[in-house]
Amino acid sequence: MNSNLTNSTQDTTPETPPNPAIHGGDYAFFFDVDGTLAEICPEPDAVSIPVNVRNNLQTLSVASNGALALISGRPIEQLDQLATPFVFPAAGVHGAELRDSAGNLHRVSLPDEVAVPLLQMLEKGMDELPGTLLEAKGMAFALHYRQATDFQQQVLALAEAAVAKFPQLMLQRGKCVAEIKPRGNDKGAAITEFMQQAPFAGRTPVFVGDDLTDEKGFQAVNALHGITVKVGEGSSHARYRLGKVTDVYSWIEQMLEQAMLQRQLNNKNVEEKESSL
Repeated sequence: MNSNLTNSTQDTTPETPPNPAIHGGDYAFFFDVDGTLAEICPEPDAVSIPVNVRNNLQTLSVASNGALALISGRPIEQLDQLATPFVFPAAGVHGAELRDSAGNLHRVSLPDEVAVPLLQMLEKGMDELPGTLLEAKGMAFALHYRQATDFQQQVLALAEAAVAKFPQLMLQRGKCVAEIKPRGNDKGAAITEFMQQAPFAGRTPVFVGDDLTDEKGFQAVNALHGITVKVGEGSSHARYRLGKVTDVYSWIEQMLEQAMLQRQLNNKNVEEKESSL
């Protein structure tokens, strides 16, 4: 078991989670991206997932018969670019986009009478705050202030004003970002949807995330008696914790190593039985 994997600050019991035995096909894996599989960068476009981590995700997906999905605030198109050359089931824009294991894409859209004036409102407001960044995602908008933290209150006020004007939208706060998205879409709902579909159905869910945007996912997975892992500091509904992104990489590697050892042991047992016949 990875020694860096510890309990959440809201769970003081000394237990550590089991290292999911992927060879048994009992688990479904869900990973956030920014801050979990990739280090957070000042510019969203600068984020990347290391090649070896992408390869390990593909190996884990194959070992789990495809029961691995990316759950992110990013659009699915960006998730595919980060995971290239591999393509995984994914929930983008906090579940406003969902692509199942068969490749079917489901997307929530905003009517033009909402999207157009909302974009104009946000562009005008963010232009007045130097160093902030408006990221348009089609049906959602991210207001970044990582490089202009002095404007946090102004950015949040702008986002709150937008949500008040368009009640079909909701505000989701994150690390140095305020996201405006369609009401009713979150990572918990996305994971719940996946868990009703093959190859995820009937398995124990495992969700790893780092941000406030992942808390709905943690709650959904806890309700399904799964494994929830928070990356980094801060209170959380997650039951366990990894210290940093590189600890996530090590945890994945350890699962794969354990699976390889188990396969070798199983093969050895089969050989011994056959030789005794």
